[in-house]
Amino acid sequence: MQRCLDLALSGLGHVAPNPIVGAVLVYENRIIGEGYHQQYGGPHAEVNCINSVSAEDEALISKSTLYVSLEPCVHFGKTPPCTDLIIKKNIPEVVIGCRDSYDEVNGKGIEKLRVNGVNVITGLMEKESIDLNRRFFTFHQHHRPYIILKWAQSSDGRISAGNDERTLISNEYSNRLVHQWRTEEDAILVGTHTALLDDPALTARLWPGKNPLRLVIDTGLKLPLSLRLFDGTVKTIVFNLQKQEEAEMITYYKLDAGFPVIPQILSALYKLQVQSVLVEGGAKLLQSFIDAELWDEARVIGNAQLTIGKGVNAPVLANNTLIQTREIETDIFHIYHHQH
Repeated sequence: MQRCLDLALSGLGHVAPNPIVGAVLVYENRIIGEGYHQQYGGPHAEVNCINSVSAEDEALISKSTLYVSLEPCVHFGKTPPCTDLIIKKNIPEVVIGCRDSYDEVNGKGIEKLRVNGVNVITGLMEKESIDLNRRFFTFHQHHRPYIILKWAQSSDGRISAGNDERTLISNEYSNRLVHQWRTEEDAILVGTHTALLDDPALTARLWPGKNPLRLVIDTGLKLPLSLRLFDGTVKTIVFNLQKQEEAEMITYYKLDAGFPVIPQILSALYKLQVQSVLVEGGAKLLQSFIDAELWDEARVIGNAQLTIGKGVNAPVLANNTLIQTREIETDIFHIYHHQH
């Protein structure tokens, strides 16, 4: 099952709004096939796993155990149901990491396999399997994207010098890792002040992979079109209070002035099938997510050798659990999960 989880991670950033899934086929303690869901609209993990079995091992499929990190699908989507293939191949036993909470599946895949004589074992490494697809489960259970907050701060807890000049805090290796993070999420969000001050491209140019959907809050439409956000290279959504307008690469999404901004944005992104958002600043926007308790994960990069003095205070997390600490030269990464 651990191998299933490791395989599944290779699909991160490529299969949304589908979940990431890994599958391994085992005959007498020997892996004869393995695969993962590689691309949205492409074959699922179980299909790739079964198709990877060599010709000389094909006769063993009907005597093997299939391990899969998520309950096999039972409905027709972009591809046929995986349960049908498992039944067709006469696989006698399936071990499942966790159930799929998506309404079209949720227990139906397990039931169909059992009705057709397959011995199904569930809940092996269940916690790890659920965590693997935390974006997918959050999206379907809470009807909003999975929210990751990210910022860098100095040793004295400042996010910037506050002098309207960009403050470089993290090192080049950390910056490359952040670009990897961008390839793994559906969208990236910044506020008006960050867009104006930093003129960020919000692309993953330092890491191979796809660019996320760019999101910016500009309620009064004050941002100049000369900013890199509006260069037309990546689809960008501007959340504002002025107009609703659709263009090829820039969409102006009008919010209702009578309601809080963040819940409206999350509702809009849910309708757009955006499963995860990396919120990169600024401090006011990050703190507003924290205060509204609308966040799931925070990734904080601290530079132990940098002191700023007077400046903008870093956001303050509440109701959190530290789950990981990692050092990259001068930088220390702290990853927190929100205790809902």
